[in-house]
Amino acid sequence: MELAGRVAVVTGGAGGIGLALCRALLAEGMRVVVADLVPDGVDVAVAELGAGEQVLGVVTDVTSPESVEALADATWARFDGCHLLCNNAGVGAPAANVWETTVNDWRWVHGVNVMGVVHGILAFVPRMIASGEPGHVLNTSSGDGGIEPLPGASVYASSKAAVSTLTECLAQQLRAEGTALRASIFYPSGGLLRTGLWESDRTRPAELARERPRPTEPMTVARLEAMAEEQGFDLPWQDLDELARVVVAGLADDDRFIHMIDRGSIGPTLHGRADALAAGRLPEHEKGPLG
Repeated sequence: MELAGRVAVVTGGAGGIGLALCRALLAEGMRVVVADLVPDGVDVAVAELGAGEQVLGVVTDVTSPESVEALADATWARFDGCHLLCNNAGVGAPAANVWETTVNDWRWVHGVNVMGVVHGILAFVPRMIASGEPGHVLNTSSGDGGIEPLPGASVYASSKAAVSTLTECLAQQLRAEGTALRASIFYPSGGLLRTGLWESDRTRPAELARERPRPTEPMTVARLEAMAEEQGFDLPWQDLDELARVVVAGLADDDRFIHMIDRGSIGPTLHGRADALAAGRLPEHEKGPLG
């Protein structure tokens, strides 16, 4: 896919991986729409990117189909098209046994992680197909669920498994219908990631608050780093700009369906899971049910 001079939309684009994607895409000569829920975050991100008329910020709630339609309207009004849709916004609920989760955990996480992707597809893909121009839909999933679920993260893992399955279906359909669009999955990888996922609760709507207190103390980046320092070891943080460049480079390959660092490492995991399932067994996990 040719990127220079074309238009990209990135949800969750005001921070973390989304902002790194925006930087990498701008470096390739794309015009970029930064879509995010927090108005101040959008303003700061647009100012940081500093690319003048090449960047548009749009406050967007991906759980709302009307908000995502408005994002598409704003994109076409400003740039008259979209060639790369990055459905990247995501949140995570507290780790808990399934029977100790709450209904609102599921409503919130699946509303953002799954329905946010669905709303992006419904608002953008028909317009992208109608343009007749080459285009791409990049959906951010996770190895936790998309490749192998961490049992303790049932809410998050199931949402990301859904994104992986949805993307595979979309990719097959776009090819079968003879469109000029392709779709692929992005698995953030390479190490620990400094993203807003660690502090998802800050954007959790009051109406979707947990119905009872969370069973564990929130794990923040600061807390994790303090624990590592106390125990005398360094954490393997992955540089987000490097990760974004890996993804952007992969878009040049029309047959690339999975974008991640060290993609070949997933083979043994998937083979082990397949062998267990083919034998009718529950796949084994190195970590316990709560990780």
